[in-house]
Amino acid sequence: MSEQNAPLAGRIALVAGATRGAGRQIAVQLGAAGATVYATGRTTRERLSEVGRSTETIEETAELVTAAGGFGIALPADHLDRDQVGEVVARIERDHGRLDILVNNLWGGEHLVVFGKKMWETDLDQGLRMLELSVKSHIITSSIALPLLIRNRGGLVVEVTDGTAESNRNFRENFYYDLAKNGPIRMAYNLSEDLKDLGGTAVSVTPGFLRSEQMLDHFGVTEENWRDGIAKDPHFAIAESPVFVGRAVAAVAADPERARWTGQSLSSGELAKVYGFTDADGSRPDAWAYISEVAMGGKDAPASDYR
Repeated sequence: MSEQNAPLAGRIALVAGATRGAGRQIAVQLGAAGATVYATGRTTRERLSEVGRSTETIEETAELVTAAGGFGIALPADHLDRDQVGEVVARIERDHGRLDILVNNLWGGEHLVVFGKKMWETDLDQGLRMLELSVKSHIITSSIALPLLIRNRGGLVVEVTDGTAESNRNFRENFYYDLAKNGPIRMAYNLSEDLKDLGGTAVSVTPGFLRSEQMLDHFGVTEENWRDGIAKDPHFAIAESPVFVGRAVAAVAADPERARWTGQSLSSGELAKVYGFTDADGSRPDAWAYISEVAMGGKDAPASDYR
């Protein structure tokens, strides 16, 4: 690969929560840009996580990274376990002595979310578990990994979430889910303040209406026939594949001027307009604009106007 085709050659990335969905494709697209990617998660070929899916594993993610042109390494880890996270970071330090990109994509709490219930009607243990999976796990990972990342100037931290700072001003339908998805936005901003004198960049990035493996299953479709799901929900027409947010993160990571984004809340759709990348099908869906103006704003416009 030439430097133009592999702008991240020689870069070391840790994608925490790379088993499936956005995390998997962020890892793959970083690999496609030439990076060495450590893919962590709780689901392996020998062990299931509480998510309960055996169809995606971190080993498969690492293989996809390598097939894309990078070098993928699968490391099983529960990021709520400090010792396990410490072992991951120690492995990266032994192997390379550096960490250039940290992606906090940890979540896996969809099965805990019950929309339509008041805060006091929501099971407290389930609510607190959501916050552990989305906030505590990110904090533990950053606390342990950042001392390695800041050894070299120019490091990047990406907090992956659901929704932009603007869209998340609206209530996210569940007290705990709202906190879970606003937390990474604030973490990115706060980390940008801590990193600014050290040459580091921290951003939050969100996909739009993500066609994750779990979402495809929910609609009873595959990536090949996903448009059949529009009959169930017309707003599914704006859905994007995980490739889109993967390319978004890879574009930011490869940008020598990425510090311009530090502290900001970014979406795959807006980054596509800046960097010119597309989704796997060649479109550029701007889901959050569609959601704001059409799904919530009542504007009479087809999804095709936003992709």
